[in-house]
Amino acid sequence: MANTLKFIDMVAREALAVAHEKCQFIGTTDRQYDDSFGKTGAKIGSSLRVRNPNQYTRRQGSRVMDVQDQNESVQTITVATQDGVDMRFNSAELALDTDNVNDVAAFTKRYIEPAVSSMISGIEADYLAFATKATYNVAGTAGTAITSLVAPGAARAKLNQGLAPKSDRYIQMDSVTMAGLVNGVAAYFAPNGDISKQFREGMVQRTAMADYYENERVWTLTNTDDVTADTDAAALVTDGGSTIDMHTLLPVAKQTVGSVFTVAGVYACHPETKAAYAHLQQFTITAVGATTTTISPATYLTGAKKNVCSSTGGDLATTDFNAKGLTFIGAASASYAQSLMYHKDAFQFITADLPLMDDAHKCARRVQEGLSLRVWQASDIRNDEMLMRIDMLYGMAALRPAWASRMIGAAAA
Repeated sequence: MANTLKFIDMVAREALAVAHEKCQFIGTTDRQYDDSFGKTGAKIGSSLRVRNPNQYTRRQGSRVMDVQDQNESVQTITVATQDGVDMRFNSAELALDTDNVNDVAAFTKRYIEPAVSSMISGIEADYLAFATKATYNVAGTAGTAITSLVAPGAARAKLNQGLAPKSDRYIQMDSVTMAGLVNGVAAYFAPNGDISKQFREGMVQRTAMADYYENERVWTLTNTDDVTADTDAAALVTDGGSTIDMHTLLPVAKQTVGSVFTVAGVYACHPETKAAYAHLQQFTITAVGATTTTISPATYLTGAKKNVCSSTGGDLATTDFNAKGLTFIGAASASYAQSLMYHKDAFQFITADLPLMDDAHKCARRVQEGLSLRVWQASDIRNDEMLMRIDMLYGMAALRPAWASRMIGAAAA
């Protein structure tokens, strides 16, 4: 029994090491771990409630207090997605000396590494797509390839305007876009240091205050065949709400989750001073319902959370959204790879402990830097086989999407 437990524990450790190494996107975001799920006794269900940062308004030009009530809000993160990879081996394949570390290493290289790589690749793709769709800021020009630092610089400005910290910033970019960027900035070549390395390796290492990662899992937005619309005569926008009505002019079938649009006359504002920015507020579609479209960010018209305004910074009314022109990013029926710049805390990946079953003699769980992974092995006497499953229980959240920006370029061929 001791050798069996030692073997499965070593496999779990090796599997988690592979998972950790393959996490290009997960590894650069906020990884949170909760051990409450796998415990016996008082369990917390499948959801975590996370407090959003508080926001306040300034008392200006007066010594008289203007006392503000706390207006705390929370977001619910559901940790209920269980992914895994399953394998089976016959007795001959498992004839290992479990006291020999080299045999475990060989087993890992032959079976565990490709299996875990496949699992993590799929999870990363889902997480990156989720994060990108939740990001409403877009920099760059649809239809124009990213061949200079204009788009990364504009994305950097978006993060700055959202008051994202100027450290721990990253960019996920597909290799085609990366190749165009490297070729376009060749004039900046210097024969030493990081600049030299990025041209030898064919990728940008760091610029625009961000570290670059080449990632083929970058999500691609595909617009429908209609990107021209107005809001309805009654747009049904509310102060603090996250819905808008455009259905009579742009039917449900013509709307895509992840599409980004602006509303005529609705400007973004500074999160603290509430002064108007020079650009319209961008919104992303997060869900399409029967009568309204759910969008992000929510529309706060007044107060400490105010995030939209007139061109002069004045408060908007809900009627200012009625019968207004919508401008969508990108052309109809076109597809665009969505490179992503973000601060580490813009997105959250939460894993939780899966339980170790009472009758499972060969079941191990390991945790490393916010990632929890379980390996479970059992025999099938009928077929003389050993079954093995590797599982991860996780959830995703975008608590601070203002700290991220997509970068859009040329349409896919």
